[in-house]
Amino acid sequence: MGAKRGLRTFTVTHRGVFAIAGPAMLANVTTPLLGVVATAAIGRLGDSAVLGGVAMAALVFDCMFWLFAFLRMGTIALTAQAYGAGDAGERLAVLTRALMTAAAIGISLIALQVPLASLIFGSIGGSDTVRGAAEHYFFIRLWSAPFALGNYVMLGWLVGLARPMLALSIQIAVNVINMALTVLLVLHLDWGISGAALASVIAEATGLIVGLGMAWRVLGGRFDLRQAKLFDRDQLMRLLAINRDIMIRTAALIAVYLFFTAQGARSGDVALAANAVLHNFTLVGAFFLDGLANAAEQLCGRAYGARDRDGFGRAVKLIVIWGFVFGAAASALFFLFGAPFINLMTANEEVRRVANQYMWLAALTPVCGVMAFCFDGVYIGATWARDMRNLMVASFVIYLAVWAATLPLGNAGLWIAILAFFIARGVLQAARYPALVRRPFI
Repeated sequence: MGAKRGLRTFTVTHRGVFAIAGPAMLANVTTPLLGVVATAAIGRLGDSAVLGGVAMAALVFDCMFWLFAFLRMGTIALTAQAYGAGDAGERLAVLTRALMTAAAIGISLIALQVPLASLIFGSIGGSDTVRGAAEHYFFIRLWSAPFALGNYVMLGWLVGLARPMLALSIQIAVNVINMALTVLLVLHLDWGISGAALASVIAEATGLIVGLGMAWRVLGGRFDLRQAKLFDRDQLMRLLAINRDIMIRTAALIAVYLFFTAQGARSGDVALAANAVLHNFTLVGAFFLDGLANAAEQLCGRAYGARDRDGFGRAVKLIVIWGFVFGAAASALFFLFGAPFINLMTANEEVRRVANQYMWLAALTPVCGVMAFCFDGVYIGATWARDMRNLMVASFVIYLAVWAATLPLGNAGLWIAILAFFIARGVLQAARYPALVRRPFI
């Protein structure tokens, strides 16, 4: 099918990709570094059960907040599409709707904290010591929910407007404050688990205040939004459908990691702690690739909103090329320097031994996940949420099948199943892409 030029076309270049991806990568890499600092701080206490409990709770928050990642992903896509279409009123309406949604979800999570803790940690399992440490951390850090979800919105809106440096400054501020407070409260003031959790609450609240101030400046100190525009029925129904599909997709993704954590917990406290250490490796690679996914969300969303099919196709091509470059580089880095990183993150010799045993499998996750991350960004930018949802569910089924087949391999089988999951996501989305891109834009 021939390309049809849109009304507000723009040129997609390597520089344009990195204008979005570069700041996103710098911001994203501070997030796993936060996990490294928290793991190292708690790990210096020398108790593998406490380390495993805090790591379990931290992963629960990653997954729980991740469930509402539509607040970031959907905001990027819808803002970028409004930007490409030249609709200033809709850009503001997207921000307002998303912030209202984030506040409602955050307050609801706090109100439901006791049954949530019982459901989550009862399902995961682990020893009494691990669960006690996890719940202690959970009940304090949950108060960060409205702020953390609000920050998802602010980051998404700024990236959608092609203001990545502003988004970078917010995320770096949150993570640097969090890391500094973790070191201060855990290691210097000896507040232990409470200090690590409280650091997150303070950092997220500070980040949202900074983000709202930046939005006010971007808007020129004006908030001119009609109620009819904010509650436009067609836009609200579209928003609900997109958010629903992204949430189901994300729930399947979360199920993979929760299942991984639960199986690790059943293998004992040492295996759980070792997997938690290695999980920080996978996050480093993932957040580099997620920077490219952010670029795909913005550039593909903008091209989609502008009805620029040529720009859309070039954005996809450049994102995939650079994805393989960064994925291979991240895997090589982990192979070369994995052992020293493990020693830095934990002082427990048994945890070090087990983590080094499976380090080579964790090191393969970036290169195996390239296509999955890149096409996630493409699908989100074009708001192909239903197809992304269906393909994620199919990948989850493949993950469980591979895990069942490799069950005799124990913890190694868990890691092999994760690698198969990444590969399946990318292959399925790449196979579906040609049919989707042939559809009319808008």
